[in-house]
Parts: sequence; structure tokens; C-alpha cells
Amino acid sequence: MNDGPSARDVKRWRQYLADERAEAAVYRDLAGRRTGEEREILLALADAEGRHEQHWRNLLGDRVGMPLKGDIRTRILGVLARRFGSVFVLALAQRAETRSPYATDADATEAMTADEQIHAEVIRALAARGRNRLSGTFRAAVFGANDGLVSNLALVLGISGSGVSNQIVLVTGLAGLLAGALSMGAGEYVSVRSQRELLEASSPDSGARDAVQHLDVDANELALVYRARGMTHQEADAKAAEVLRSLPAEEMAPEVDQHESIGTGLGAAAASFCFFASGAVIPVLPYLFGLEGYVALAVAAVLVGLALICTGLVVGLLSGGPPVKRALRQLAIGYGAAGATYLLGLAFGGGV
Repeated sequence: MNDGPSARDVKRWRQYLADERAEAAVYRDLAGRRTGEEREILLALADAEGRHEQHWRNLLGDRVGMPLKGDIRTRILGVLARRFGSVFVLALAQRAETRSPYATDADATEAMTADEQIHAEVIRALAARGRNRLSGTFRAAVFGANDGLVSNLALVLGISGSGVSNQIVLVTGLAGLLAGALSMGAGEYVSVRSQRELLEASSPDSGARDAVQHLDVDANELALVYRARGMTHQEADAKAAEVLRSLPAEEMAPEVDQHESIGTGLGAAAASFCFFASGAVIPVLPYLFGLEGYVALAVAAVLVGLALICTGLVVGLLSGGPPVKRALRQLAIGYGAAGATYLLGLAFGGGV
């Protein structure tokens, strides 16, 4: 005879209940920092978490007891949502949704499992909007910081390995900082400006969109546009016929604002210059404070390692990927490049 759920089941259900309540609060906090459609979407997600909460309440019945706290990840996410509400928080929420245990729990319904999967995609789409808005400048900032850290550490270690004095190491490091920051800033400006100009040349003209409604339906020259974009003759004819029937003005417009994802030339250049300089100064700090020899090298390597871990964590969080894995990858690449340069400096110094 079944006497009801076991103590383990009750404990698990109560934790699920607490987690759902905490996740709903996260979405409401995020919604409070947004307006329009994004706010409505986040409130709808909170309502969905409320339905899941009710499912566990129904199973628990009079065993609900005192409210528990959500798991530590959800609580941290809640604090971040209340304080910041940024794309980083959305990226964390995306990862949280993908870790739902409902797919392997017989007490969760199939609808709840499907909800969690869809929630992850909804959050992914919302986070993508934020990523798109900052991707150009963020890319320049991350690349600039990493290049500054790795290139100047490699430069400092290489010069140190050759056996020169600390004063020469310091001057070389500062020269590398300035030259690299200027080079990165100029390179980013030229790169982003070139990309924007190429996009402008390739983007549909607004005048062409306005002309759609006046096209000769029988001649159907709109089909040529779609054929030029890679459709077959039959696909282009069908697409053009559909457009001419409905005449949506936005039909010929690009779906994504690609200019926004690239950023501006000045913004990318400034971010690259500043972050390269901030990264490149770290390997020089021990020498600025008077440290010498292997002590200065060790301190520089440790400081750069910590900075590389931080940049890796940021990239991992923003991309929705595993942040620890990204951090270790950044660390391995940076130390590998610096170590190789140090060995070359040793060989060069010994040869001299």
C-alpha cells in the first residue's frame, strides 16, 4: 500500500518549489529594468515559472512547510538581476535554464520540460539583442585587453630572458604598451570603418523598397533581386509573387541591423586603445615598483594570469558558454605565447 511520497521526494519537491519561486523573482526583477516588448516577455516567463511552482505545490499538498531558499546559483542570479539587469545576467539565466533537471525527473510533466527548453531559447534571443548592441565595442575591448596582456608579457619576458638590465626591460615594456595601443586603435578604426562601408554598399536601398508597390506585376522584375541573392529561378518567382501580393514595405530590408553588431569606428578604436593599454601595463607594474630579476618576472606572470582568467570568465559569461573553460583557455594561450618568447630570449641572450 502506498503511504504517500517519501521524505526524499518531499525534500526534492520543496527545493524545486523554492527554485521556481526564485527564478520567477529573477524574471520580474529583470522586467522591472526594461520596457516595452522585452518587459512583457520577461513577465510572461515569470508567469510560466509560477505555473511550475503551482505544480509542486499541488504535489506537496500540506507538506509545503516553511519556504526554502533557491539554490545558490539562482540566488546569485537574483542579486545580479536586482543590481544590474544587464546582458550578462541574461546570459547567466540562459545557462540556468539549460541545466533544468526536469527532463530526468518523473515527477515533472513533459510540458514543464518543454517549457524550460523554450525558456532557454527565449532568454537566448533576449540576450542576443544585448550582445548585438555591444558586440562591436566588446569585441574590440576583449581583443585589446588580451593582446595587451599577452603581447607585453611576452615582450617583457623575452627581453628579460636575454639578460638585459631592468631599466631596459621597463623602457621596452612601456614602448610596447604605447606602440601596441596606438596600433590596435588605428587597426580597429580602419577595420570597422571598412566593414561598415562594405555593408552600406551591400545593403538594400530604401528607394528600392518604396518602389516595390509600383512594379509591373506581369514583368515581375522583383524576382531578379531574389535570384541575385542566390535563389533559384522558381524560388525567386514564387517569393516575388508573394511579396507583390502582400506588399510589406519591410520585405526587402535586412532582418538584422548588422551595422549595430559591428559598432562604430571611433568606439571600437577607443575601446581597443584603452583596453590594450590597461592590459599591457600589468606586466610592467612590477618593474615600475622597483622589483627585479626573477621576482619581477614571477609577479608579472601571476598578475597577467589573473587578468587572463578574468577576461576569459567575462567572455564565457557573455557567450553563454562554460566560463571556467574559457578562462583556462585564455590562460593557456597567454602563458604559452609568453613562455615561448621567454625561451627565445634565453637563447638569444646565450648566443650574444
